[in-house]
Amino acid sequence: MTRMKLLLLAVIYLAFIGLGLPDSLLGSAWPSMYEDLNTPVSYAGIISMTIAVGTIISSLLSDRLTKIIKTGKITAISTAVMAISMFGFSISNSFIALWIWAIPYGLGAGSVDAALNNYVALHYPSRHMSWLHCMWGIGTIVGPSVMGYMLTNGNNWNTGYRLMSIIQIIIAIILVISLPLWQKNDSINADSNCEQLDEKSKPIPLRELFKIPGVTEVMLTFFCYCAIESTTMLWSSTYLALYKGISADTAATLASLFFIGITAGRAVNGFLTYKFSDTQMVRIGQAVILAGIIALLIPYGKILSILGLILVGIGCAPIYPCIIHSTPSHFGSDKSQALIGVQMASAYVGTCLMPPVFGLIANNITISLLPAYLIIILFLMITVHERLVRKTEK
Repeated sequence: MTRMKLLLLAVIYLAFIGLGLPDSLLGSAWPSMYEDLNTPVSYAGIISMTIAVGTIISSLLSDRLTKIIKTGKITAISTAVMAISMFGFSISNSFIALWIWAIPYGLGAGSVDAALNNYVALHYPSRHMSWLHCMWGIGTIVGPSVMGYMLTNGNNWNTGYRLMSIIQIIIAIILVISLPLWQKNDSINADSNCEQLDEKSKPIPLRELFKIPGVTEVMLTFFCYCAIESTTMLWSSTYLALYKGISADTAATLASLFFIGITAGRAVNGFLTYKFSDTQMVRIGQAVILAGIIALLIPYGKILSILGLILVGIGCAPIYPCIIHSTPSHFGSDKSQALIGVQMASAYVGTCLMPPVFGLIANNITISLLPAYLIIILFLMITVHERLVRKTEK
């Protein structure tokens, strides 16, 4: 790999760290925010849903936008929009203001996510997709740490968001400076198949996408994966506390093992892709998730519950990046940007919908059904992924 391509990859990694930085900020800051804003604690869901809807919209538009503006520029612009949104959060003193600023944040995040995923899928080996999403994991760990540091040192949540805005502005400036790298890489690849198809082909209407064999299956695969990931993220701490008898503060700390499992797993997966294909990596991940859920399901032993949570995180690690990376080989480079945008949208629908559904189950039946809920979704994901592989084998 040339020095120029490695330097561009470092910039892409930095942009994905920037994407992850604010993703977990709301949860870490909300206990302070809702009291200051004099709003019910449940209103965090409104902000989260607003961000998710914006992300779904921009993901669906990513094919058209990327072909008009191109990946480097859309990444720089979207990161700048996110930086402005974070600054907006930092000066907000009402829930309505916060809700308004959540709209551009979601729109910017979806554009960065879809555009960079497609670019790496087209131009870099599978290992770099795993490491790209490892960078997002690093961002999700660093963001709350920064907010926690600000809150424990006499600052308020507004200051934490302001600092995050400054970091995002710096990343946006670096992305603008790096635009010649994107242009040079585009010119080098100008005669290659991926460049011609990705940048010069016409946007594909959504109604045409759904006619392509395997599209429904890949969307359901993403829906199921993100349902497992987001439900585990939201409810694992409560499950450990209410069903396994672990103290609330200890359960909250142990829940972070899931994030560590995903991030560390993606770092290791980058090396495993030298030996295994994307499809094999997805199957390995599904098997590890199953082992983790079984460990959570066993009613006795806190150690098994902790191990199960780590295993679910490690199992989740390869699935998202490997399915994304396999999109061009499954469907063709000419369709990859449009399909990755649709996949992102489907993923965020799963993130929005399925954790609240389990919340209803936990509230009206029992929290102990979490492993059963996860295992049903997992088997659905395995089924539709295998159908996807069969339909798109070449």
